[in-house]
Amino acid sequence: MVDKVVLAYSGGLDTSVILRWLQETYDCEVVTFTADIGQGEELEPAREKARAMGAAKIYIEDLREEFARGYVFPMFRANTLYEGEYLLGTAIARPLIAKRLVEIARETGAEAISHGATGKGNDQVRFELGAYALSPDIQIIAPWREWDLTSREALMTFCEEHQIPVEHRQGDEGDKPPYSMDANLLHISYEGGVLEDPSFEPDDSMWRMTVAPEQAPDQPAMVGLEFRRGDIVAIDGEELSADQVIERLNALGGRHGVGRSDIVENRYVGMKSRGCYETPGGTIMLKAHRAMESITLDREVAHLKDELMPRYASLIYNGYWWSPERKVLQALIDASQEPVNGRVKLKLYKGNVGVVGRESSDSLYDADVVTFEDDHGTYSQQDAAGFIRLNALRLRLGAKRGRKLD
Repeated sequence: MVDKVVLAYSGGLDTSVILRWLQETYDCEVVTFTADIGQGEELEPAREKARAMGAAKIYIEDLREEFARGYVFPMFRANTLYEGEYLLGTAIARPLIAKRLVEIARETGAEAISHGATGKGNDQVRFELGAYALSPDIQIIAPWREWDLTSREALMTFCEEHQIPVEHRQGDEGDKPPYSMDANLLHISYEGGVLEDPSFEPDDSMWRMTVAPEQAPDQPAMVGLEFRRGDIVAIDGEELSADQVIERLNALGGRHGVGRSDIVENRYVGMKSRGCYETPGGTIMLKAHRAMESITLDREVAHLKDELMPRYASLIYNGYWWSPERKVLQALIDASQEPVNGRVKLKLYKGNVGVVGRESSDSLYDADVVTFEDDHGTYSQQDAAGFIRLNALRLRLGAKRGRKLD
């Protein structure tokens, strides 16, 4: 028995249909929750639409700073990439939304939450694993796994039959992008439609955040980033909040054609999926963070982080942000960031990000040791002979016993 449901609500076609479908199918009250995580849309129309459709209570919350500070920044401390390419812009937003859904359910006395993710994608897993981890007895209603509305045309017909206002009516297909989009403070993703053919090259008009590298300015841009315990705290000397850092770097990177990617990834549910992503700020952040770590982290700590990163990335991609293993990994990652302080200087030019300088009072780089000139006795080159002989011992023993390696 469900008397009240909290719905993750955007005000778009799918979630508007879900709102009415929940009211009719479950004969329940529906509380709507709309999160501002930097998607760049005006959210008041969602409030008005939810009110007109009889939502019992309406939540619209600005979560941009919490999203950046509590989710994006911790992820970037790990230099996270899924399958070597994806900066996880969609996946990292889901834990925060799941958290607020269950919190609002507690506040309002709702027995269930609901979302608009389909039964083929990753988001259903991310929302629901997070919800169960934070509220183990919560009920979850996933309409796409229950109803028989299996096409856009069926959704439009449902809207017409139930007097639900929609932006696009039948016959307006020319106004509808031939792919789906998901945007937040960190990125925009594009998938589905014409992009389902992995050999199809999307038209340049698809990209919203970045100019084509060929159309970027002919003069490079220089930018200085200051780090404190692994997080960017200032750009060109100006201290900024976490969400402001991402916004500023998105704008700068976008102007210079930085941050486009077109990949085929392995979904957790088993299929391969083609996605195109724009993550200009994140691309700059990753490059700068690795540069900062290159002079401040101990070698073995840096290598350990690189070994653990793919596992950490998979946890986020697959929906295990709210898991004990991610919590343990995060503690290790955060501890490693204590000395990651200083400044990195970057050059942006026609889609490329290059490091041109880095400095830190916590630097382990010692010019007196590494110099090719006279080091005044700080390093004895004769020591290298014993180092090499010891490391070659197992190789020599194997060769003496006839073990062939060629």
